[in-house]
Amino acid sequence: MVKKTVAFGQPEVSHLIRKLRQLTGLSQEQFAQTLGVAFSTINRWENGHMQPSPLALKQIKAMLNDLSRSPVVELVEQSQILLEQYFSEAESSVR
Repeated sequence: MVKKTVAFGQPEVSHLIRKLRQLTGLSQEQFAQTLGVAFSTINRWENGHMQPSPLALKQIKAMLNDLSRSPVVELVEQSQILLEQYFSEAESSVR
């Protein structure tokens, strides 16, 4: 099975990054540290000037998966919405 990179449009990525960061309660600097990137990288992602690398998208998906197993109902619901909205469609078209 050949895996393809998930590709999002700029507005979609910026919305995903911002929503996930807000959901986790992290500042751009803290979110950058979590993903191992520079603060300016997160800022560029959120402002639509740059897209995350395939590795960063995997990390973002992993964060959402972790949140979906949270004991906090709101985190579970919101992370599931983001997973379905941004990753399910792109992955199902690859299969």
